[in-house]
Amino acid sequence: MTRPLRTARLALRAYTQDDAGAVRDIYSLARVQRYLGEGTQRVRSLEQARRKIDGWNRAYGPDPVLGVWAITERGGVVGTLLLKPIPDSGTGELRDVEIGWHLHPQRWGCGYASEAARAILDHGFAGGLERVVAVTHPANTASRSVCRRLGMRYLGRSGAYYDTECELFDCGAPQWRREAGVE
Repeated sequence: MTRPLRTARLALRAYTQDDAGAVRDIYSLARVQRYLGEGTQRVRSLEQARRKIDGWNRAYGPDPVLGVWAITERGGVVGTLLLKPIPDSGTGELRDVEIGWHLHPQRWGCGYASEAARAILDHGFAGGLERVVAVTHPANTASRSVCRRLGMRYLGRSGAYYDTECELFDCGAPQWRREAGVE
């Protein structure tokens, strides 16, 4: 089950059907969708939001490490944090694990993506992951900044995932543990 986590300001938890309105509000916005895939998969109805939540929970709910978390502040959903398999370009094979974040524009610039991602990376590496990647749209400078704040290594532009060119970052468990002072 998607394990609830806490940070200094945030609670991360599994999405529930009660969050359908927040999911629709976040994923209906062109400003959020413009860097996600083709930017055309906007969620326009509560029913679409419910299906999205059901899909996340079916895919990752039982997994002890991977998941899709609602990022909440004072009980309200401000965004999504994901830690999930990423499809290789061409084959769709799922060999690597991706971290990603999607926040409501009203919460951009608050440090929530970095704070939530740090907690999820701690969780993932403690759960046995050895490497996590992040891919960002080439024009998404804000997400690249989050990757850098997390200490992720920039690997350059790559077509390795999603059959498209992205900016690629990674970090490994040994590096993460060393920087966190665990080793």
